[in-house]
Amino acid sequence: MGNLADYYQLTKPKVVYLMIITAWVGMMLAISDYQPDMTAKIFWGTLGIALSAGSGAVFNHLIEHRIDVHMHRTQARPVASGKLTTKQATYFGLGIGVLGLSILFIFTNITATVLTFLSLFGYAIIYTIYLKRTTPQNIVIGGAAGAAPPLLGWSVISGTVDPHALLLVLIIFAWTPPHFWALAIHRRHEYAKTPLPMLPITHGVKYTKLNIILYTLLLILVSILPYLTGMSGLIYLISALGLGAGFYFHAHLLYRAPDEKNAMTTFGYSILYLFGLFIALMLDHYIK
Repeated sequence: MGNLADYYQLTKPKVVYLMIITAWVGMMLAISDYQPDMTAKIFWGTLGIALSAGSGAVFNHLIEHRIDVHMHRTQARPVASGKLTTKQATYFGLGIGVLGLSILFIFTNITATVLTFLSLFGYAIIYTIYLKRTTPQNIVIGGAAGAAPPLLGWSVISGTVDPHALLLVLIIFAWTPPHFWALAIHRRHEYAKTPLPMLPITHGVKYTKLNIILYTLLLILVSILPYLTGMSGLIYLISALGLGAGFYFHAHLLYRAPDEKNAMTTFGYSILYLFGLFIALMLDHYIK
């Protein structure tokens, strides 16, 4: 039957937490004048997005459980290890997905509901079933679904698809490849046991490191757009340039280092980078 911890693990809580934080940033930036109903919108929006993201993670576990058994990082996952059956995971994933979308529809707005559904479908079906298995550029194309939370959060508050929210999506979209490929280099021997065409396996570590460098430069350029479009000011610009210089420094060290050395350091910094960048956006928005 499994226990509550197994079901909780199915939702990839660490990933969901990061998605919720970026969704919160979208919500906070969308608020121009605080209204009495904002607190309720933030609460229900957070819950709905979290449940929907967790549902996508459950279906990712289901679809990949035969691959997960070959990797040390994933072989203890509830479905891969047999702690939960595929039927139990399916019912759970459908249940929390329907609940999450229903909460968004009832307590927020149709725009947030539709965008969240498209994000869930894109990650669980289009990315996991097709893109991840067919091209070494899987993480680039599939990154669009993972980049959606700021837009989802923004739409919870505004009910619109705001251009500034799309800039936040673009930042995460550009951030995802150098973030994930650093981890893929570190885990390349495990990925080699699977049918997944990950870039370090299909094109080699050196080529992957070069792509990390190039995408980091692209990310730095994209991260300046909020300032150039008037969305943010000097506090954000200085922070973005400083954080970007740090990311490039780590990417350069990784490129020069042999094999996977510095890969996990680069991966760890990439997470701090995203947190720092979004905190800077918040500070710039509210400190006038």
